Amino acid sequence: MNTSYSTALVTGASSGIGKATALALAQQGLAVVAVARRADALADLAAAGCAVLPLDVTDHERMAALVEDVAPDVVVNNAGIARMGNLGGCMTGDITDQLSVNVSAVMEILRVAIPIMRAKSRGHIVNVSSIAAHHVFGGMPVYAATKAAVAALTDQLRLEVAGTGIRVTEIIPGRVETEIFANALGDAEEARQRFFDGYDALRPQDVAEAIAYAVTAPPHVNVTRLEIMPTHQVPGGLSFHRDGA
Repeated sequence: MNTSYSTALVTGASSGIGKATALALAQQGLAVVAVARRADALADLAAAGCAVLPLDVTDHERMAALVEDVAPDVVVNNAGIARMGNLGGCMTGDITDQLSVNVSAVMEILRVAIPIMRAKSRGHIVNVSSIAAHHVFGGMPVYAATKAAVAALTDQLRLEVAGTGIRVTEIIPGRVETEIFANALGDAEEARQRFFDGYDALRPQDVAEAIAYAVTAPPHVNVTRLEIMPTHQVPGGLSFHRDGA
């Protein structure tokens, strides 16, 4: 692995991709600090040797203090929320909540982390976006817009840190069996039937292994973006809607 890395900060670590990533990086020998809002959901990570902290990523002051204290070599911005529904029918809170968690929190964390990484001449930023940032499908326009912002930010960051020894990776997952669908719909059973039954979706460990691959690559290798989807998921296509239909 890249032996220059010793510490990692992972957000959204209570379940799904974040939890699996924290465990994967800990297995690689990194000291992992796992952050999530739900304290009770962090027990498994604590038992696995991770330092855990129940903290909302939108608490910018406390997150900044944590980043300064940890001085992470690796930051995995995984925390994210989604709301179902089209823009014309959503509430103001649906917009501001997704922007706060999916975009503003990422920027605030990196605003503090980048100078720390620069001072050490090493570091790795891993931003988890989504295929929604790169492919068009209906029903989640605000979420797609926030993830597109993360994708654009990630590209810009590579320019910002060029020559500093800091690597920047965008992870682009397709459909993964996580709680985000249940949280978006507000009904776990409906989410299971709608998104997972009959599909061989990705597991969180699949994405975590991709993140670990990027982080543990030799220092001269930067995995700039990695799109990972279930074998049977193919985004895109062309459809027509007939007037009056």
